[in-house]
Amino acid sequence: MLPVDDAVARRYPPLVTWGLIGLNVLVFFYELSLSEARLVAFVDHYGLVPARLFDRTHPVGVSDLVPLVTNMFLHAGWAHLLLNMWTLWIFGPAVEDRLGAKRYLAFYLTLGLAASVSHALFNPHSSLPALGASGAISGILGAYVRMFPYARLIVVVPILFFPFFFEMPAIAFALFWLMMQIIPGLAALVEPSTVGGVAWWAHIGGFAAGWFLVTHVRRPPHKHRPFFADETRTGHWPDGRRLHRNYNGPWG
Repeated sequence: MLPVDDAVARRYPPLVTWGLIGLNVLVFFYELSLSEARLVAFVDHYGLVPARLFDRTHPVGVSDLVPLVTNMFLHAGWAHLLLNMWTLWIFGPAVEDRLGAKRYLAFYLTLGLAASVSHALFNPHSSLPALGASGAISGILGAYVRMFPYARLIVVVPILFFPFFFEMPAIAFALFWLMMQIIPGLAALVEPSTVGGVAWWAHIGGFAAGWFLVTHVRRPPHKHRPFFADETRTGHWPDGRRLHRNYNGPWG
């Protein structure tokens, strides 16, 4: 189940979201340019290896902390990159619109850091590099459904070779997605994997951080201009609620 569009109106171009997508793509192309040996060294250096943070045989240095941030700009393959960037493309612009560019950028980096810390805490003995923007983007999803609880999404579900499109509440999509992280995340605690896989707790931690923190960083309404009627999307209010077709009143 993949979201393809949302109904939340935006007033400003999502420059930071575009910039983050561009930066992730540039880093990925740099990864592709490396030889196999250099790529392994690059990922080992800038990916998040939780065991290094909890290794009592040597003090934690700056080089051990840097990957808490840098790992969110690395990706393991095309599918990993495209899925993350598509999700950021869908949910990021509305969140950026309400926070403003500077707050949104700081918020995104904070979410990525929270996701990294969550992954490390739940996998303290893992020596496998964790990488990807999905933790931060999970936080953007959490912030989105917290700010726009009435929003609706267009999602696609591929059945055999046929794509089926339908509309659903964003909160329902988020709850389904969250359960798909919590269930395997709890299973991973019971039987930790010895090979690479999905960083479930980075997703959960990022989502929780986005949900709880967004109300503290949202830009006050008086600091941005009101919506114009033609800025609604697919016949919905700016908060995602469906607009009555005969309504001619003010816009928030």
